[in-house]
Amino acid sequence: MQRLITWILILCFVSPLCFCESLMRSTNTNSVIDNGATGDGKTDDSQAFLSAWQKTCSAKGASTLVIPSKVVFLLKKKIIFKGPCQATNINIQLQGNITVATQSAWLGDKSTIISITNVNGLTIDGSGGSIDGSGSSWWSCKTCPRPSVLSFNACNNLSVANLTIRNSPQAHITINGCVGATFSRITIVSPGDSPNTDGIDISSSKNILIKESNIATGDDCIAIIGDSSFINVTRISCGPGHGISIGSLGRDQVHDMVEQVYVHNCSFTKTTNGARIKTFQGGQGSARNITYEGITLTQVFNPIIINQNYMELMSEGGGVQVSGVTFRGFKGTSADDKAITLACGSQGCFNIVLDQVSITSSLPGKPTSCSCMNAHGTATSTVPNCASLLK
Repeated sequence: MQRLITWILILCFVSPLCFCESLMRSTNTNSVIDNGATGDGKTDDSQAFLSAWQKTCSAKGASTLVIPSKVVFLLKKKIIFKGPCQATNINIQLQGNITVATQSAWLGDKSTIISITNVNGLTIDGSGGSIDGSGSSWWSCKTCPRPSVLSFNACNNLSVANLTIRNSPQAHITINGCVGATFSRITIVSPGDSPNTDGIDISSSKNILIKESNIATGDDCIAIIGDSSFINVTRISCGPGHGISIGSLGRDQVHDMVEQVYVHNCSFTKTTNGARIKTFQGGQGSARNITYEGITLTQVFNPIIINQNYMELMSEGGGVQVSGVTFRGFKGTSADDKAITLACGSQGCFNIVLDQVSITSSLPGKPTSCSCMNAHGTATSTVPNCASLLK
């Protein structure tokens, strides 16, 4: 033993930057198996995940939490990965499969299954792994409280890649109060008739990039909600689902603001909506400087839609202001004759731009139409014709 220690000291002296840093990295790697997880798909591994997180979070320097491959980990209770952490950078490697207990066996609350809160500089790599939310056991009761699978709250400088989530009881991923986050190569899969199973919800966040992902859900593929700005969404394949939406905004007269959103080079296949902005009448705030560009449509209902009377919940006065919205470079087919619907409230929508839009019917010989109400803007090289768009 003494000889081994001597050799370690010599190696650290000769090459401290490579050997000692490598030794520290290996020391700061925590596997959920080493913290009591069984990985048999039957035993609740929730506490083992929490124990592994506590060691990962409290480590010095860079730290890694490993969820090993070739096994299935069952979660029956809500998990909170909470910071702030002493570790300067944390990496979570999801190599195995996580399955969530069915509704009857779930012991946690109904908010979120895995919550990551106040952790900065976090990287998640889901290569080889997945999370299954067992949503089918929850969906039959559409009015019951149902948890989301994964939430990020107040996490800055976040990177999530190669993550697969299936069958969430409700939303698959929620992002709240985060600044600076990149989500890439995300796969989300739920049936088209699964209720309220949004793919990714963004709220009170800014500088968010979502790219190169496939999202199939029973609700919005991506929803950008209040007090969010500088959101970039690119190379997303959406379908089934309800499209990529701004809102809904202004419910119960809440003040909501969404601005500087760029959705580009995305495709929608058999979705109930494509590019959508939805606000409640009587709400407060604004949706402005929003661009949808380079969009491919295949049998999409409501390919372009602004709805300022979402869900027809009537109220007096006010209204979320919608302005500076551009729809450019749309091509493909509509499953309904209403290809473009700009249904603005009495206060009107302003600076709406339709440019290089070509939407035809998916039914041979059927025409498509454009309907505008209190919408002000311009339409160039647009099919169908939007003659009712006000100057």
